[in-house]
Amino acid sequence: MEHIWYASYGSNMSARRFHHYLQGGRPEGASRDYPGARNTSLPSAVAPVSLSGSVFFAWESPTWGGGIAFYDAEGRGTSYGRAYLLTAGQFADVAAQEMHRVPDTDLDLTGLWANGHAVLGPGRYERLLVVGELGGSPVVTFTASWTQDDVERNAPVAAYLKTMAVGLREGHNLDDAAVVDYLFARPGVSPPWTRAGLTAALGIRSEA
Repeated sequence: MEHIWYASYGSNMSARRFHHYLQGGRPEGASRDYPGARNTSLPSAVAPVSLSGSVFFAWESPTWGGGIAFYDAEGRGTSYGRAYLLTAGQFADVAAQEMHRVPDTDLDLTGLWANGHAVLGPGRYERLLVVGELGGSPVVTFTASWTQDDVERNAPVAAYLKTMAVGLREGHNLDDAAVVDYLFARPGVSPPWTRAGLTAALGIRSEA
């Protein structure tokens, strides 16, 4: 497979943040430097996608502090995502960085193509899922091996939510109200976030 769509559903929906996985550096709001991919070219295409299932927040991120987004394909509803068309090598390097590994080798994805899913290790983003197809190339996302009912949920910090909001606006042209509605409905956000608190954290002025 020469090209693969990487489907993001969390902070990487922001193109500016995601580009650090390809070109290296530290994204705004993060505490971690990314080495970047061996091929630093930007994605050859970007597309909005809808994922059947639930995006939720859990774990405790050393990069952000607070919870981060995961995808439960068996969850209810439909979730927003944003897909980037990458070379197979770039996809492997993005996967490696999500797994806190050195991006220096390609992946054997034979099992993924045969079964539609593959687990590469015990880490929190080491389950790969084929979630669709665009233009003849597969759409693949990363998530954990557990579902939203298997783990304690944990709310994200404001910086993470603001980065997701950027991606939702860029990828799906959501207005402020729709961004708040979407994020507030994700499992793990409330509590502790209230709708008013989330609105303020995103820098959105409430209507009188």
